[in-house]
Amino acid sequence: MSIACCIPVVECVYCLACVRWAWRRCIYTAGYESENWGLATSEEFDPVPRLCRIILANYEDDLHNPIWEPPGGYGLDPDWMMVKKNHEHTGGRSSPYLIYIDHKNADVVLAIRGLNLAIESDYAVLLDNKLGQTKFCGGYVHNGLLKAAQWVFDTECGVLRELIEKNPNYRLTFAGHSLGAGIVALMTIYALQNRGRLGNIERKRIRCFAVAPPRCMSLNLAVRYADVINSVVLQVRILCCLLPSYIC
Repeated sequence: MSIACCIPVVECVYCLACVRWAWRRCIYTAGYESENWGLATSEEFDPVPRLCRIILANYEDDLHNPIWEPPGGYGLDPDWMMVKKNHEHTGGRSSPYLIYIDHKNADVVLAIRGLNLAIESDYAVLLDNKLGQTKFCGGYVHNGLLKAAQWVFDTECGVLRELIEKNPNYRLTFAGHSLGAGIVALMTIYALQNRGRLGNIERKRIRCFAVAPPRCMSLNLAVRYADVINSVVLQVRILCCLLPSYIC
């Protein structure tokens, strides 16, 4: 067989290999990396319902007179709310967030709400991804979420440091839902890289609970910070095409 006859065969094989690779990339999920991990213990899951209620409190204009209160209430003391900012305060740089000092559970919580379908700036943050080309801390991250995370941390680190110094036995917890989950996940890494601005708080006192997070960091970062960042996804599998497959 001549070389000329082999060329179409080689091209066909090459095209099939490319199609197979692209298909495997499209259906790949981070769940494959964690399918053999153990289930969360009741102790590990225990903070989640409480933190979800704190995240939901972002939707209220006045916690003294709540409108969207879930069954059983928020379980929050409005007087322990240190900071509460809406879209006007953030200037579209981030979703609304709050800082709550939970004296019952020895916890300083920064909680960010999820995507508001009526707010264009939330979409701008989500779609500013640069196809996963933003390098950060030895990996790749979502560009818009990183900028939002850095802005919130830089804005509030003084308040967080003051609360931590006044309550040296309290944890610092970052919590968020959906868009807010992506922001707090990257904010946690950013905070760990800037612990000096938080009074050199120990790593073990910092944690994150990301509820239904978007794919916002490369796998190497997710593994490196798995002891600090907890992703909470309840029996849902989503095929996300906004980001390349190596962003999880």
